[in-house]
Amino acid sequence: MRSSRDSLPDRTESFTTALVRVFRATKAGALYANIVFLIGFILGTIRVLLLAPRLGETTAVIAEVPMMLAASWFVCRWCVDRLHLRRTVPARSLMGLVAFLLLMSAEVGLGAVFGRSFVDQLATYGSLSGAIGLAAQVIFTMFPVIQVWRW
Repeated sequence: MRSSRDSLPDRTESFTTALVRVFRATKAGALYANIVFLIGFILGTIRVLLLAPRLGETTAVIAEVPMMLAASWFVCRWCVDRLHLRRTVPARSLMGLVAFLLLMSAEVGLGAVFGRSFVDQLATYGSLSGAIGLAAQVIFTMFPVIQVWRW
């Protein structure tokens, strides 16, 4: 005699598959954020020590942003290909969200290492150079989804 449970579909495989996809997107976002943070740390050091004293903070940020965005674009493609992330908007949105949260956390942490409070960190986004940097970070966040539509 069959019970009513016998007629229910087996959702174990689909749950496991979904979990693997979420993990893969999270891992891709973490890898994306870490590599871009490292590149940003190097370029940011050059910007602060060499460009900003000569050109001013805003001009230095304007010079750095295109290089950061170009690097982010290629790092994003590499992470997606390397981790075989699906070409779906939800998977890529999760990747971008994880990357943004990790990048912002790293930025706040680095600010704390250099003696900046969280409030001071937020206040920098009120300046023109801070707003440009934040806009670049938002674009960085959208790259995984943009690449779904682009390729």
